[in-house]
Amino acid sequence: MKIIVTGGTGQLGRAFAALRDGYDDQIFCLSSRELDVTNPYQVNSLFNQLQPDAVIHAGAYTAVDKAETNADEAFRVNVVGTRNIAAACLSHDSKLVYISTDYVFDGKHGRPYTEFDQPNPLNVYGKSKLEGEKIAARICHQLFIVRTSWLYGEGHNFVRTILKMARERDFLTIVNDQTGTPTYSIDLARAIMSLVDTCEFGTYHMSNKGQCTWYEFAKEILRLAGLDAEVKPITTAEFALIASRPRYSVLRNYMLELTGGDCFRSWQEALADYITTINKKI
Repeated sequence: MKIIVTGGTGQLGRAFAALRDGYDDQIFCLSSRELDVTNPYQVNSLFNQLQPDAVIHAGAYTAVDKAETNADEAFRVNVVGTRNIAAACLSHDSKLVYISTDYVFDGKHGRPYTEFDQPNPLNVYGKSKLEGEKIAARICHQLFIVRTSWLYGEGHNFVRTILKMARERDFLTIVNDQTGTPTYSIDLARAIMSLVDTCEFGTYHMSNKGQCTWYEFAKEILRLAGLDAEVKPITTAEFALIASRPRYSVLRNYMLELTGGDCFRSWQEALADYITTINKKI
């Protein structure tokens, strides 16, 4: 199978690049410089050249706070760009995996969200990703929508930020009233590769098991790394973020449970693997 991965320099794109040698598939991880998804001519030209069997559309505008004042760009990339990819997939009979987010929910349920819960995003980023889901579904009949949460992996992320801060400071303040599930990009990429090999199209939630707050996540990062910086819990209001966040955005991998089993491991086990990987590179 020949697979294009958009957003090739993002955390998920890098995970696919890292896993390439373990698959028989040809996987082309393309950065936004190599493929501008908002340019339909460039998209069509690439599809004509590569003739992909599947596209994993991980490229997106992901700056949650900046999107509040740059909504046009967020919608241009996340909706128009997705339309272009979906239309090219339709023309070339390619499967499409659209990567979405827990931020399509408002966080008011207080229980893990399944694929059958009604989205209601609180911020521009979440709204643009939900509209991306909708436009992909209107165009492409061979579609997997994959929602994930609190992603980390190779690249800039919360884990690396906490490690850096803990080595520079004795005292950290971390939000303790937002709950979600940290998800390791390698685990997500492997699950997507298993899914794309099927024709079981639909919407899937994919995240590691369990839940925590950002404060609890930070505490576990420091414990696994053997760092002893003091961590103080604060509220979202105290952190003064521009964009509203869902207070509870835990995803339940319900469709995986129904169709073949949820093989994701706990977030703590995945995080331990990631910390080990980072330490090997130091």
